[in-house]
Amino acid sequence: MTRRVGVALVALALALAWASPVMAQAVSDPTPLQYRDAAEEARFHALAAELRCVQCQNQSLADSNAQIAHDLRREVLVLMQQGNSDAQIKQFLVDRYGEFVLYRPPMEARNALLWFGPPVALLIGAGVLIWVVRRRSYGIQPMDKSEERW
Repeated sequence: MTRRVGVALVALALALAWASPVMAQAVSDPTPLQYRDAAEEARFHALAAELRCVQCQNQSLADSNAQIAHDLRREVLVLMQQGNSDAQIKQFLVDRYGEFVLYRPPMEARNALLWFGPPVALLIGAGVLIWVVRRRSYGIQPMDKSEERW
């Protein structure tokens, strides 16, 4: 009987040890961000709206509730309070996470397809649609009076 209890206790300890990292969550700092003045707060919100959450991928840094977004917002505010410009802060984040972090990446030759691809595809689609409609309209023959079935 004691051997069974010992095996059960070992199994329970192993199950708890395995499950504890799964249930663990990162603890965020619950204190709200402290701004020096209203101008700094407005600048912060404008900058956070231009940056993308690196985890959510479809939300701005201002809108995301992910833990990394909380951390990045704090880091952006610290960089602002250290006197860095918006361009320097963006460059710091781009160096760290890549251009993906910018909602509006600069137009360059390597990402020209992202900027010009959708309008070009739309124009090509409109051209094909016009071509198909014109081609079909030329192939339609008017009906003779004998073919009418009124």
